Formats: sequence, structure tokens, C-alpha cells
Amino acid sequence: MRIFHHADAVRHDPERYFRRGALVAHPEQAIRYRVLRDAAAGAGHALIDAPDHGLDPILAVHEPGYIDFLRRAWDRRAEMPGTGDEVLAGIFARPQMRRRPTGLLGLVGFHTADTSTPIRAGTWAAVRGSAQAAVAAADAALAHGHAYALSRPPGHHAYAGSAGGFCFLNNSAVAAERMRRTAGGRIAILDIDVHHGNGTQGIFYERADVLTVSVHADPSDYFPYYAGYPDETGSGAGAGFNANLVLPPGSGDEPWLDAIRAGLSAVLAHRPRGLVVALGLDASEDDPIGALAVTRGGFAAAATAIARAGLPTAIVQEGGYLCEALPHNLVAVLDAFDAARP
Repeated sequence: MRIFHHADAVRHDPERYFRRGALVAHPEQAIRYRVLRDAAAGAGHALIDAPDHGLDPILAVHEPGYIDFLRRAWDRRAEMPGTGDEVLAGIFARPQMRRRPTGLLGLVGFHTADTSTPIRAGTWAAVRGSAQAAVAAADAALAHGHAYALSRPPGHHAYAGSAGGFCFLNNSAVAAERMRRTAGGRIAILDIDVHHGNGTQGIFYERADVLTVSVHADPSDYFPYYAGYPDETGSGAGAGFNANLVLPPGSGDEPWLDAIRAGLSAVLAHRPRGLVVALGLDASEDDPIGALAVTRGGFAAAATAIARAGLPTAIVQEGGYLCEALPHNLVAVLDAFDAARP
């Protein structure tokens, strides 16, 4: 498996996270990148430094004002007296409050959804590198059949104009749009993270050229709460081109794999020229913030089923948090995919 990564991934290094009224260790730590990279390399997969394709692939799915905010926020931190090692807000825009302010504190609340996405000294470099890995994997998938983007920080909760849920740039959406423009035809995204890919859904919700399918735990009492329900099927030109396959908390391999097979059927009916798999390893039974109970064998079976679909496939890393099983689950996916489609 060709594995694209970027060394700047470690430059976004949040230490703490305000969760349920308490400061806790941030789950999306820089060491995730090293754990996943070392596991892939140790299993014999080819590590490739992602080349720089500039901002155009990112701006193809994200609003220019949002990208400008991400690029400049750290350098503007003096506008927020008392700022330490993070630029972070405690007030956030709501649907009824959509006027974009000019001051930095207001912009942070406008362009972020929660306290999980602090902007630090290296955040822009890290998220830019993460997106470049996704672009490279998309190109390699079309050229060679399949590739994996070790994208960190993750991306599928990021909307066109906002960060949230540990995500800043929507790497899976960037990869899908890159594939669509290169291949000149329809693309599909299959998101198998334990959390609904709400940002990805939002970016493509009114489009028919990118089918979005998400397999995830029931959001009625689980992040992202406000999106990811079965009746969200797209609107306008995109009506019928979004599918949410929702699982009860605690679901194990069989219901998860059944949902993935149903998602693949929808993908193949779409007749895409390429597939992006938003790979969340947080569906694991061992994940510290997960809600499902997928085993290592379940991950391998999912990879086999996806590989047998026979589509040019870019696998983009999303969630999956620090636990002993994390690197083993990644290797299970990569090895099974390669075995099913060398």
C-alpha cells in the first residue's frame, strides 16, 4: 500500500480539552501520527512524503475566508489579550447568528463549533500537511488503484467554513473533489468512522456528483448530535445522494459489516469513477471515546469487502484514538485491502 503522510502533522499538539465541564487530556494528540506511521512502516508498507499541491485543492471545498482565518489566526493572537499557547473562544455562532465579525475573538467563535479545535503555533502547518496527504492519495488511487492518506489532524467534521470535532480541513472531501476533477466523473465517499461525517455531508449535501454514505453510531445521544439521521438524504440537485446508516451503541462486527455492505451497494449503484473511504478506527471495541464494538477481524473484513468493490480507492485516516489496539487495527485494514486487491 502506498502511504502518503506529512511530517508537519505533529505541529498541531493540543494538550487539553474542555469536556463536560472539566479540563481533560486532549484525545487527538500529535502522537497519533507517530503511532500510525510506525505501525504502517513496521508492516512493510511504503511511506511517501506528500508533495505540496498548494491551496487550490483545499479551496475547491473550503471557503476562502475560512482558509484565511486558519492561516492568520495565530499571528493575530495579540488581538486577544491574555492568550497563551492556544487561540480559543468560549462563545460560538448559532444558526440565528450568522453575521461574520472582523475581530479575532468573534472570528474564532464564527469559524469553530466547539473547544476541541484550538489554534496553536503549528496548527496551520499541520492541517495543511494533512490535506496534502489526502490530495496525494487521491492522485495515487486514480493512477495505481489504491492508496492511504495518513491524515492527521482528521477532517470529516469540518464544514466548508468551520472547524469542529478535532477537525479543521475536511481531508476526505478534499480527496473526493480532487478525484472528481481529475477523473471527470462522479465520486463516492464511504465514511466508516464511529462518528457521523457531518462536515462531509454538509459540503456535498446539494450535489449529485459526490455520493456521501456514512456508517456510524446513533447520533441522538452521541457526537455530532445535530446531524447524521436516516432522513437526511440530500437536497436540491443532491436529493437522494446522501445516506446515513445508523447503528445502535455497542453494535459489533456483524451489524457494522452489514451496514458497510449496504453502503457499498449504494456506492456501486452510483457508478463512481473513484471511492474515498473515510477510515475511522474509533469504531473499535477498545477505542477510548468510541461507541461501537468492532474487532480487529471486523476491520479486516471491512477492508476486504471495500477492496473487492474494485474501485480506485483513496483511504483517508479520520478518527481512532490512543489505545493498544489502534496500530494493530490500522495494519489489519492495510494488509487485508492489499491481500484482496494487490
